[in-house]
Amino acid sequence: MTLVANTKHFSPHTYYIHTFGCQMNVNDSEHIAEILHQAGLRPANSPEKSDLIIINTCAVREKSEEKLFSFLGRLKTYKKKKNIRIGVTGCVAQLRREEIFRKAPHVDFVVGPDNYYRLQELVFSGNKEVATAWHTDWRELPTPLKRTSPISAYVTIMEGCNNFCTYCVVPFTRGREKYRPLNLILDEIKKLADSGYQEIHLLGQNVNSYQDPESGQDLVDLLERVNQIEGLQWIRFITSHPRNFHRRLAEAMAHLEKVCHQLHLPVQAGSNKILTLMKRQYTREEYLEKIALVRELVPDVSLSTDIIVGFPGEEEEDFEQTLDILRKVQFDNIFSFRYSPRPRTAAARLPDSVPLEVKRERLVRLQNWQRNIQLAKHKALCGRVMKVLCTGRSKKDPSQFSGRNEAYQVINFASPRDVFGQFVQVKIIDYGPYSLKGELVESGEKS
Repeated sequence: MTLVANTKHFSPHTYYIHTFGCQMNVNDSEHIAEILHQAGLRPANSPEKSDLIIINTCAVREKSEEKLFSFLGRLKTYKKKKNIRIGVTGCVAQLRREEIFRKAPHVDFVVGPDNYYRLQELVFSGNKEVATAWHTDWRELPTPLKRTSPISAYVTIMEGCNNFCTYCVVPFTRGREKYRPLNLILDEIKKLADSGYQEIHLLGQNVNSYQDPESGQDLVDLLERVNQIEGLQWIRFITSHPRNFHRRLAEAMAHLEKVCHQLHLPVQAGSNKILTLMKRQYTREEYLEKIALVRELVPDVSLSTDIIVGFPGEEEEDFEQTLDILRKVQFDNIFSFRYSPRPRTAAARLPDSVPLEVKRERLVRLQNWQRNIQLAKHKALCGRVMKVLCTGRSKKDPSQFSGRNEAYQVINFASPRDVFGQFVQVKIIDYGPYSLKGELVESGEKS
């Protein structure tokens, strides 16, 4: 949809992409960068040095939207000084298209996740445009040649979600489930492995509902095929819905040697009353049964989860049942958030009955419980030697290297030589609640 008639053709030379959000957004930004590269643009390392600025957005939480409009506010003054073009892409673009132009009229185009194939057309146009149409078919984008990491890559296998959890905006920003053809997934991963990539993250809003549109093969079939690709060492997948997690998938985790013994399985709440209000389609008992199943088949599995506190109707008893889930499962990591209503969702029509100060207090209590759990689990790892993929230098201490083990825990360690991109053996000598500290024992082969 064109909002303003064409005034002139725009000819940018450089671009800058600012990304908010999850792994899917990071992967989308890599695809966007490749589209712009194919159009002849080169990347700039700051907005001030670019002709084209794209903000790729996340709408899962209200705070992400606030960050977007704050960032756009800073760009307003800059645009007055220089002839640039500003685009907003991603989930907020899909959800708030009219509001973006109203609050930030200096934005030139808005593009939803289903319309990235139109980016070149919109970038070079002088129009003020919106591209947020839905498509039911899978539309393949150019494979990124330049990725955030040279050793670990995200690979999308599906998009969208059909579950319509009452708090979740994903069906309104990413649409219904669309599955990428299996042969395209395998082709991309083979090329990555041939280029030296050691680790692959299979991405989707609900990966364990994946079905190849041609053959009907599912996530387990895909994992078995990826497991056969030479060169890869670790395979991860995210995110799984507990309703779709089944024994066959747990068995695949147990017997496929390249599939990491790590599972992110969002529980969201520990109370059956709240799970029903959330429309999660499982009970706390069923969730705990699935945790017991995966631990039976994969005893050393590392478990992480998502939790929302302060959902409408949550009383102290409901919150205590969420704390009880933490005590029973002993997660290795959690991602926890205060509930905030999202537009178009069913929960947004419920009274936001939990006061903000109660939400804050519950979130602090939850995080303190988990912090103590992680401290105890990390303490038990001291003295152990583990395989670590070195991903770079430590953010807090550049003299240290940093990497992740199979459990996806952050490990900072000293090394007398550069081991970036290598699998190394690290002995754990110290710990904190959110990372481990180690020392190099021996390094693996270079990637």
